[in-house]
Amino acid sequence: MIAPAHNATAPSDTVVELRGVWKVYTQRQRSARLGDIWGTLWRPHLRRVEALRGIDLTVRRGEVVAYAGPNGAGKSTTVKLLSSLLAPDAGTVRVLGMDPVGERVRFVGRIGVVFGQRTELWWDQPVAASLEWKRVVWDIPRPRYERMLGFLTEVLGLGDFCHTLARELSLGQKMRADLAMALLHEPEILFLDEPTLGLDVLAKRNILAFIKELNRERRVTVFVTSHDMSDLEQLAGRIVMIHQGHIAFDGPFADLRKTFADRRRLLIETAGGPPPALSGADLVASAVGRHEYIFDASRVGIATLLAEAGRDGEVLDVETHRLPIDEVIADIYERWQRGATSQDATP
Repeated sequence: MIAPAHNATAPSDTVVELRGVWKVYTQRQRSARLGDIWGTLWRPHLRRVEALRGIDLTVRRGEVVAYAGPNGAGKSTTVKLLSSLLAPDAGTVRVLGMDPVGERVRFVGRIGVVFGQRTELWWDQPVAASLEWKRVVWDIPRPRYERMLGFLTEVLGLGDFCHTLARELSLGQKMRADLAMALLHEPEILFLDEPTLGLDVLAKRNILAFIKELNRERRVTVFVTSHDMSDLEQLAGRIVMIHQGHIAFDGPFADLRKTFADRRRLLIETAGGPPPALSGADLVASAVGRHEYIFDASRVGIATLLAEAGRDGEVLDVETHRLPIDEVIADIYERWQRGATSQDATP
């Protein structure tokens, strides 16, 4: 059972619904051998790539949902389907009760989209010109525009660079300006694809704080993808993980850790001698009386490990920490990769 997001509404207030969605790409494959160039030019080998394979997904109004998976798992494809950039090959996509592609003109006025590797800004014009351009083209009423611009200028700090050419902005400034562009028309749902890509730690912290405030104060639904799992854990209560076109996990981050092993780090300081032998933990480092172990808290308790350590000598100090979410996710991806490899090897 998925724990409700702090800001989410009743289950009946659904803003995103995917049912049995498939998306398939065809890629041309060409040989690297010079002698095969003409043959593959006229009769190329076509490779079928199933980016999404019948996925079902529901998001409620006011939720912040993290969407994660290895490279090529189907994350960006899903965002493009939800933001009307692609149409599904099978199944249905409904966002805010609309068909994103069939009702695109009306639909785009109610959503905001930010791709970390792309920008809406006019490269050789100041940020202010891009914002004004959007007001005119999107026909945003002047009072509404001024009100929203004032809010965005305050919380995103646009005043420091609003009259700077877009090409002269830092990555953090560009991302803040892109967020302002996406939010000028007050969308009900915000799709973010790698919004902190390449940002330094301070810029990243500011962006994450803004997204959380936007969700808390204005109840904007947020659907975000990122390879930085610590960012996602800070933002979202719920994580959806996709693997090989299928949804492999959907639930709270805490349940993710428990489902795939609640791995933790244990540091033990002893008076000296060799590291204690702990049957329920793996020794990963040892130096000058400080010994580091990794253990699965779902299988063995800390009290049991400390009792074992005490039998081997005096324990002076103990620390225990959960593994960073990035390491947890890396372990999951590695497990999936091993499983795929073993399936490929099966005759």
